[in-house]
Amino acid sequence: MLWFHVCNPVRMKQIDPALIPRGICLAFAGDLRKPPRSTRHSTNETVYCALFDIELAFLSQRRRWIRRRHQRELATQTTLLKRKKDSKNNRNNERPLARSVLAFVGAFAFQMLSWGIFVVFLFPQYFSSLRSLPGPKGDHWLMGQYPRIMREPTGVPMIEWINTIPHEGIIRYRGLFNQERLLITSPKALAEVLVTHNYDFKKPGAVRSSIGRILGIGVLLAEGDDHKVQRKNLMPAFAFRHVKDLYPLFWSKACEGVQAITDAVHAEAAKSATEGLTDPEKAALGPNTAVLEIGNWASRTTLDIIGMAGMGRDFGAIRDPANPLNQTYQHVFKPSRQAQVLAVLGLLLPGNLVHHLPLQRNGDIAKAANTIRATCRELIREKKEKLERKQLTDIDILSVALESGCFTEDNLVDQMMTFLAAGHETTASAMMWAIYCLCLNPEVQSRLRLEIRERLPTPGTPGDITALDIDHMPYLNAVCNEVLRYYSPVPMTLREAAVDTVIDGNKVPKGTRIMLCPWATNKDTSLWGADAGRFNPDRWLPSRDGDAAETKKTANSGGATSNYAFMTFLHGPRSCIGQGFAKAEFACILASWIGRFEFSLKNKEEYDEKNMTIKGGVTARPSKGLHVYVKVVDGCMTGWLAGPNWAGFLTSEVCPSRVFWIAFGAWERIEEQGVGNNSTYSF
Repeated sequence: MLWFHVCNPVRMKQIDPALIPRGICLAFAGDLRKPPRSTRHSTNETVYCALFDIELAFLSQRRRWIRRRHQRELATQTTLLKRKKDSKNNRNNERPLARSVLAFVGAFAFQMLSWGIFVVFLFPQYFSSLRSLPGPKGDHWLMGQYPRIMREPTGVPMIEWINTIPHEGIIRYRGLFNQERLLITSPKALAEVLVTHNYDFKKPGAVRSSIGRILGIGVLLAEGDDHKVQRKNLMPAFAFRHVKDLYPLFWSKACEGVQAITDAVHAEAAKSATEGLTDPEKAALGPNTAVLEIGNWASRTTLDIIGMAGMGRDFGAIRDPANPLNQTYQHVFKPSRQAQVLAVLGLLLPGNLVHHLPLQRNGDIAKAANTIRATCRELIREKKEKLERKQLTDIDILSVALESGCFTEDNLVDQMMTFLAAGHETTASAMMWAIYCLCLNPEVQSRLRLEIRERLPTPGTPGDITALDIDHMPYLNAVCNEVLRYYSPVPMTLREAAVDTVIDGNKVPKGTRIMLCPWATNKDTSLWGADAGRFNPDRWLPSRDGDAAETKKTANSGGATSNYAFMTFLHGPRSCIGQGFAKAEFACILASWIGRFEFSLKNKEEYDEKNMTIKGGVTARPSKGLHVYVKVVDGCMTGWLAGPNWAGFLTSEVCPSRVFWIAFGAWERIEEQGVGNNSTYSF
């Protein structure tokens, strides 16, 4: 009621201001015609109380009681409103923190986006010190040449660039997210990367963490001083005086593989005859013919050899394909989609994060690594026990490493993992490509078989071979060298500039990826001549024309203009430590196989090299394996050619005509020996 009087201008004129309490006057700040300024201040609460007391004076007792009850309710509501306001104020105080976090995240995202745009698009195009170097055209706007490299067979784009793009030793191309890559081609640039400043260029961390899970961080992946110490202490195991003593071991294991393959051919031939299966082409080749996937046999043979020569243990993989270690490597090196995904993620994310992603591939690799490490530790313990008993007389790699005393047990495990994986996988890959090349060139296969049968003993007969026997087989060595040139087991390898450096006069910033591609360099027409893209073992043989010394020099280099033209084993301190070991092993296995078997491709489309799909990775292999017809060559049941006379041999499949002999200059020797006698010749 009093509010009515106070707020009514007419009634206010009839009231004496002196009769109104001082608190009310203060609330109106001396002007009774104005309403209270705010109900949020303590002065207004005083006004409410004064007005309420004045009003109560005019009310009856009952109405006073009602008013007091309303007053209590009003006080309760006021308290609730106050709490609500306090809560709202607290929320308002918290909002600046949330806004600050949001602002920080937005600023960080903006900075990252700006940095990404600069690194991916602006820097390679406008600011890079390497932008003036020649390179291929037709880059993808985001991924550069990466889609083409992944789509086409391994090394094919690099071979095209080397032979078609005018350059002076370095080709620049863009990879994933337009990251700059340098393809090194000239001997001078290769010498700087591999020899002169080799420790300025290390293997990228993503590569080391990826393949290190299976290969271990041994001499292959070690860097800096660690690599120097490891290589120095392992070199005695790969010295020629040691490798030459391993030739009998290489030959005996190769012959064991030959016998196992022969048994498999006979078993399949018998099965086909029993079940009435007919393959017109296989039938045309003869009864002792079967279809085999040759890569599996190559891996099992080389695994047994590295087991014996590297650790003194016969794994028995040749006779037992279910051998756990063999199965482990077969599974790990099998190409898969997840392996490709992990390889791409390894270029973008930290290795430890990629390796712990919940993918089946990661689980398989972890399980395989545990199996391999357990095998290596067992071998090391056995060797240590022999060493303690002073019974260690072996000359294998592990024994040499133990006797040096420079390796801890964990270091030894890493070294053994390196030699087990790299030592057998690379040679097995070389064997697959050798068989493929000889299938494409049957005349080379026949010519090689002739030399093998003439100079080496029959598998399974008493007698070993020596390093001298292999060295005196020029065509075998020529074929081996040409296979290693034409299809290098390791098609490419990466380096990363560890410091700001210079390559062939070009400034290379720290972190730049360097591509070394043996598949491209080994077919560079500027280094090998116009026929660099043709499989031709004769390039490694001395010519009958010209100066003898000069032709011998040309034969040793394959006719290349520089020793850096042959990049299969690299060069310098980071070159393959087991180069001599691998070449000897490769020659022995190839000689035993070609001497006993004749190979031809099952898939006729693969006779065109463009149709051969290749699995990328540490080593290059046919992605679907290499399925071939394997024929036991006539006379191989009891020897190379046990019992046939020359007349029969001259009309056989092995040597169908006199022209064949004349072509190889052997007819004079045949006439001297006499044709038609009943002598036995062991080829």
